[in-house]
Amino acid sequence: MALRPRLDVRRSWRPGHAPSLLVIPVGLIVAVCVVDVLAPPHIHLGPLLVAAPALTVAFAGARATALIGALAVAAQVLIGALRGVLATANIMAQIAALIIVSVVCVTICVVRDRSERQLLRVRSVAEAAQSVLLQPLPPQAGPLRIAGLYIPAEQEADLGGDLYAAARTVHHSTRLLIGDVRGNGLAAINNSALLLGAFRAAAHRQATLPRLAVHLDAALRWDTSQWRSPAEQDINEDFATAILLDIPDREPVVHLITCGHPPPLLLRGNHLTPLTAEASHLPIGLGGAFGIAAYDVQTFPFEVGDLLLLYTDGVIEARNVDGLFYPFTERAPQWTKDDPDELLRRLQDDLLAHVHGHLGDDAAVVAIRRLAI
Repeated sequence: MALRPRLDVRRSWRPGHAPSLLVIPVGLIVAVCVVDVLAPPHIHLGPLLVAAPALTVAFAGARATALIGALAVAAQVLIGALRGVLATANIMAQIAALIIVSVVCVTICVVRDRSERQLLRVRSVAEAAQSVLLQPLPPQAGPLRIAGLYIPAEQEADLGGDLYAAARTVHHSTRLLIGDVRGNGLAAINNSALLLGAFRAAAHRQATLPRLAVHLDAALRWDTSQWRSPAEQDINEDFATAILLDIPDREPVVHLITCGHPPPLLLRGNHLTPLTAEASHLPIGLGGAFGIAAYDVQTFPFEVGDLLLLYTDGVIEARNVDGLFYPFTERAPQWTKDDPDELLRRLQDDLLAHVHGHLGDDAAVVAIRRLAI
């Protein structure tokens, strides 16, 4: 659930995607012809025809622009013939100028369309990478109904430093990860991919959550420090806040380890309870050196009908134009009766309305409802 529908709508208004607007330059050509022919001899509107191909560049491709340019040239010739001044130097200069402007406009369209095709190819590769790295969450995992939402801060981006993943275990439970990698750009995407890969490789077979936390921490620390000199080993700026959860199929509880991440929200009816752990451990990449014993697993009730919301700080720290934070804990209870997918759709619309469509940071949310035991 990214902003794909919104991006598709916005893309349809890019150059070359609004052929119905060709009525504007055609109408301009007709109007100039009629007025110029009917106007007194000392009034000449022919030079205005140059606006027709210039306008067409904004919303049509090279072929349509060439067609409008040809119509404009033909209109200029027609005006000169009807007025009996076609052979004059003034009309010839206007026709030549119109031809040159039309050729320039067509050239601009060709270059622009080529760049757009390259951009679309790059976007297709990015979307393929996103589908591999940030795979959609399963809609059903045992007795759980799950939905995920990812909203990138950059409108044309599909992936950033926020991440989530889920895995089934041989112990009949569902394990989930939600995290937020420090920084942005390629470094954040690289660390996100590393954590997601490490989680998917180990979540189903690690016996305990502490072992999984140590595994993730060690994977991130090793990958980010293996090429550093000994003097740089103690300077580690690569880390990720995260929460690891294990939800048994046959017990009405949720087990979790918090590593510097905002606490999940448990919604029971209209009542909201933050699942604040007694101890928040160091972020992934900074704390695993202390060993398995350093991680405390917290257990909270998670009964049939309960809804669990996991999120990143891009949600709770989203500000509107007045600098006010998004009231997540106030809005969430309004949607507890909704299906997780519908809840996230409502949340997405409400969050984007709060920030007027411009997030300052990536935002990710996972909604989980227990259906049975």
